[in-house]
Amino acid sequence: MADAAVDGAELGAEYLNFARVAVAVAEERLPDLDPVAMQAILLLHRVSNAVVGDLEARVHRPAGWSFPGFRLLFALWVAGPLGVSRLAELSGVSRAAISTLSQRMERDGLVRRDPSETDARGVTLSLTDPGRERLTRTFAEHNRRERHWVERLDPAERTELVRLLDKLGSGR
Repeated sequence: MADAAVDGAELGAEYLNFARVAVAVAEERLPDLDPVAMQAILLLHRVSNAVVGDLEARVHRPAGWSFPGFRLLFALWVAGPLGVSRLAELSGVSRAAISTLSQRMERDGLVRRDPSETDARGVTLSLTDPGRERLTRTFAEHNRRERHWVERLDPAERTELVRLLDKLGSGR
């Protein structure tokens, strides 16, 4: 299965079939179970993990950082300089992880740390020029892998998937 997830061409049948089996077993044991909700979330989780694993193995580790490191750099690339709390919120990484990741990124010359203008104890993180250049180059490859993952969907299905995920995530 690990090879299938890294390849990204197709998830292993057994990996996805486990979700179907798990739903059937849970449904037998819990009569009030919502099997469609369970299967939807289980499949979403499994596919998401496979995509992240693929992106990390094929794009981010070769670039010299982890997927959480990419999320930190990407948040700075999109939003500009940020304090640690806001960066943690936007990148989906804990404050402690931001501290550890940013130290490594700073050592690698990708991120700069400056004293916060609003908090005497805080810092503001920003991309360096080399960090911006590397992230831009790497993100182009990241997006090629994203395209690879969704290419089996036609354009209308892609749009519908985005709409549904947005709706699921926003609670609308």
